[in-house]
Amino acid sequence: MELQEYLRRLPQMDRFLSHPLFASVGRDGRLKEAAACELERLRDLLRRDEITQAQQLYRIDDAAQMEEILVRRTLMRLQEMERHGLRRVINGTGVALHTNLGRAPLAKEAVEAVQVAAGYSNLEYDLETGARGSRGSHIEPLLCRQFGCEDALAVNNNAAAILLALRAAAKGGEVLLSRGELVEIGDGFRIPEILAESGAVLVEVGTTNRTHLRDYLDAVTPRTAAILKVHTSNFKVVGFTSEVSVRELAAAATEKGLPLIVDLGSGAALPAQEYPFDGEPSVQQALADGADIVCFSGDKLLGGPQAGILLGKKRWMEPMRRCPLTRALRLDKLSIAALAATLELYGREGAAKTSLPVLESVCASEETLLRRAKRLQELVYAKTDRYQAELVRRKRPVGGGSAPGQLLDGWAVSFQAEGISAVELEQALRQGSVPVIGYLADKRFFLDVATIREEELEETACQLAQIQPKKS
Repeated sequence: MELQEYLRRLPQMDRFLSHPLFASVGRDGRLKEAAACELERLRDLLRRDEITQAQQLYRIDDAAQMEEILVRRTLMRLQEMERHGLRRVINGTGVALHTNLGRAPLAKEAVEAVQVAAGYSNLEYDLETGARGSRGSHIEPLLCRQFGCEDALAVNNNAAAILLALRAAAKGGEVLLSRGELVEIGDGFRIPEILAESGAVLVEVGTTNRTHLRDYLDAVTPRTAAILKVHTSNFKVVGFTSEVSVRELAAAATEKGLPLIVDLGSGAALPAQEYPFDGEPSVQQALADGADIVCFSGDKLLGGPQAGILLGKKRWMEPMRRCPLTRALRLDKLSIAALAATLELYGREGAAKTSLPVLESVCASEETLLRRAKRLQELVYAKTDRYQAELVRRKRPVGGGSAPGQLLDGWAVSFQAEGISAVELEQALRQGSVPVIGYLADKRFFLDVATIREEELEETACQLAQIQPKKS
């Protein structure tokens, strides 16, 4: 058959859009766009003389079959178009701070606070006086109370917090930083680059694996404006190593009349013994050890929204508040509401570990996770006999650069089924009506229950039960 004959068989747009299967979705602009894309794809195959592929995909030798396939593929394309944007997923990876999945999920209380802030609110309005208020008043007192600091400020992420601290304290001057702390903090952003953007000049001290107090002291000149210490969240150097503690650096900085800026990254807000890992310096300890400015993320171990938290002494914090850059980096109203609600949970004894999803996941006991894994297994078996579901012990990372190299004990469920490979199962769950994200290992598909909440187990089992093996 000639190319022109194939092209003439393609349905006209108006008639195509009147197909009965389109009645339920309505003839709007998105449907027309999806149909045009599908028809153009087939035309392109024909123009490039890809007749065999066109026959396989669209059955072009049978006009009726071809139109039915075009309709189905258009509906699938329309569904994909409507799925663009953020969607809720079930995290079965076991990684509590999964950067690709949005890091810390918000507590119920934080979500409710966001719903309040979504409408009109007293964001910058003093209800007592009727005068203009400050958006910082909703979170700064909570931060000072929680961490026992003189002053506090919050901006839109931790990279912004470091930038602002350096800009306000050290613009035009030199900043001393250990070579072992010249880290990349994520998405390609590096501490030296952020420091350069602040207008400060980097002075590297020590070596990659060993830095001593004398290295800092020998590097101090009249041009020195600050000392910076960065917690190496994403990696760990082991063996012949040495670093200078915050306490030692604080004493030296005070003696030289310099501010000590400490970037903690993950922001461990609970005492060290509350976590099932070690090596994450606590915010309170850094302040107690004498740091002048401490900054960390709001959406990591703190368990709140994306934010950069700055805490410290008024002498050094006030210039940041007056810096023009602060307005460009400020938090929006939804993040303020979520952060305030998160901090309120820390103010209630024991509430943080039970109410914040990240802490609940990270601190869950092996016994709790085993019960959860058994429950998922039971729910799947109750809905379908298609799977072999095996309980498997596993080690899981915290994620988000927290506790690098340390793995937590937990449980996962391994799924295998006749007629569908592990790769196909992973893809099908990922592309389901409620995406379930797991992981592949040893040609098997796994769901780690540490990051699947109790109320999501039923939904996860339903998604598994809906998957059908491919017909041979």
